[in-house]
Amino acid sequence: MKEFKVLMYHEVINREMFNYDKYKGIKVQQNYRDILPLVLFHYLDSFKEQMQFLYNEGYVTLSLKDIIDFYYGNKELPEKAVLLTFDDMYKSVLINVYPILKHYNFHAVGFIVRDWVFNEPQKNFKDYSVCLSFKELDKMRDIFEYANHTKALHTRGNSKMALQNIDKEVFIKDIKECEKVVTTKKVFAYPFGVYTEENIKWLKEIGFLLAFTTEKGKNTRLTNPYKLHRNGIFLDYDLEKFKTILNN
Repeated sequence: MKEFKVLMYHEVINREMFNYDKYKGIKVQQNYRDILPLVLFHYLDSFKEQMQFLYNEGYVTLSLKDIIDFYYGNKELPEKAVLLTFDDMYKSVLINVYPILKHYNFHAVGFIVRDWVFNEPQKNFKDYSVCLSFKELDKMRDIFEYANHTKALHTRGNSKMALQNIDKEVFIKDIKECEKVVTTKKVFAYPFGVYTEENIKWLKEIGFLLAFTTEKGKNTRLTNPYKLHRNGIFLDYDLEKFKTILNN
């Protein structure tokens, strides 16, 4: 196969317990506060349907090595293939997502922000998106591999993202620090999907092989491996919408 789709999730939550009107934002190790937009949540019952569909239809869940080999080793992919990605790695991934993926023996990628990950497990507050700890991430390594989402640059303020305001030295230092804790090296996901051509140039200079955007679409051999497409699976996406994303 000469193309593949990447699916992007953030928070997978219980429909009956979710009330965005009471939502208070993220809880992370870094001294940073933000609100996860409503659209980036997804309902657990829909997620279960989607994973069952992938399993029933014979989809193969790819690893990052598969993608690297596709672009740099000229290797083919399975006929039905998809890369599952989860950004930021909140508690819901451990509680809701991990058991489902394990049931189907699916593989997934977690993009982690080094300074968001807690040193010790935190309580799960229903009105917050609570980031996981390193110990909790380790529990899921039979299913998840972890890649770079910056050390501390997943921040925004005054309508600007951190990546838009930094120089080369700061960027490279940050990325190298996050590389120390990820399990799969030389792979990056742009925070908020924002990047510049300079960011790409710097990633190449330090040997990175892949970088993922939040721009929807399929990836082919002609896709720039530093501008890989990811399809967000958003709050109101039902199974039919999910099938449409896979098939178009």
